[in-house]
Amino acid sequence: MKIPIQFSHKDGEKEWVMLELQGDLECRNNEALAQNFMGDLHYNDEGVPVLIIGHHIMYGKMINLDLPFAVLDKSECEVNSQQLSEDCRNNTNRTSYKVIAIVRKKLLFKTRPKPIVALAGSTA
Repeated sequence: MKIPIQFSHKDGEKEWVMLELQGDLECRNNEALAQNFMGDLHYNDEGVPVLIIGHHIMYGKMINLDLPFAVLDKSECEVNSQQLSEDCRNNTNRTSYKVIAIVRKKLLFKTRPKPIVALAGSTA
């Protein structure tokens, strides 16, 4: 499963990063994953990405993609609209694509998730 996320550099510049997991994610009530909270992404002191989903934890690594790819936004132009954008006026099939971001890196989580187990007698 591949999920795009935004990543902010220390200098404030934003970049999209792909999140790659081995296996499948499913909601408990068979809902779609879109627009639902999935988990928490953190970095430890060594800069290793740590993904926590429910009661499971995964450790990953940042990898540069061999070939970057573009994230596109597809829009259909209305033929009877008074104010067509220039892209729509010049396009005969009335469909246009806008580049939203260029993805150059991915966070790869290739190991099995480990269960998070509380120690007996500890207060959480």
